[in-house]
Amino acid sequence: MGTTTALTPDRVLRRLEWHVVRRLEGRLQGDYRTALRGHGTDYLDLREYEYGDDVRHIDWNVTARMDAVFVREFAEDRELTAWLLLDRSASMTFGAIGRTKAQVGAEVAATLAQLFVRGGNRVAAILYDNDVQHLVPPRQGRDQVLVLLRALLDPISGRGAVTDLSRLLELAARTLVRRSLVVIVSDFISEPDWERPLLRLSARHEVVGVRLFDRREFDLPDAGLVVVEDAETGEQLLVDTGDAELRHRLRASGIERDEAVRRAAARAGVDLHTISTDEDLVPAFMRMIESRRKRRH
Repeated sequence: MGTTTALTPDRVLRRLEWHVVRRLEGRLQGDYRTALRGHGTDYLDLREYEYGDDVRHIDWNVTARMDAVFVREFAEDRELTAWLLLDRSASMTFGAIGRTKAQVGAEVAATLAQLFVRGGNRVAAILYDNDVQHLVPPRQGRDQVLVLLRALLDPISGRGAVTDLSRLLELAARTLVRRSLVVIVSDFISEPDWERPLLRLSARHEVVGVRLFDRREFDLPDAGLVVVEDAETGEQLLVDTGDAELRHRLRASGIERDEAVRRAAARAGVDLHTISTDEDLVPAFMRMIESRRKRRH
């Protein structure tokens, strides 16, 4: 996704419809609606626990009385409300020209929104950049996707503070009244202590995480002496990219951060997916959909 003035929401959506949505529909034959949506919200029945059931659906009161583990079954609502929690912090501006994490995140969000509204579902979003939280109320239809894209095409300008994802998650918990499917699109580069708000959010809603990354966050190209700038704080440093020890520490730090995010998501029961800024979105979405299919069965 480029950044020229000619880049309009309608033009971006048409390109995504042709290059991503159309190809997904060809592979899935319309089955994406079932594959992407979360667990139902209408209580249906109780039954004994079977291997592979979601432990969050265990009814502990009945389990205690019956001396056997019972889980609640739910019927899917005809209409799903999907909330997109979109990280718009300064670290999301990292990446190649035209393929930053923020631009890929916008494409991911718009594609998800278009898939959901095509199934007759409502889409809403919270765009977050530490200081500003832009709320897009839930609505149906293609125009809603254009509203979302218009907000996402605004440039990211916030700096001076490291992202605090806990504030976004707490805002979502306060805002979402009805059980929903929640998709977090972020690089998950944040101040610590966001795991507890994630646990609270996932206790009530079906939560999916999409972690965006650029490969240069792990493997720094050897370009000699360069000035690097912290996207969050604006601090500048002169570094020798040919320094093997520096490159090793950078890679180790990236791997450690990735593993920490995965552990936090697993503890919260959140289905986490990763997408690189340099990959085709269709295979990325296919991985996501296949993973959710396996999780549901």
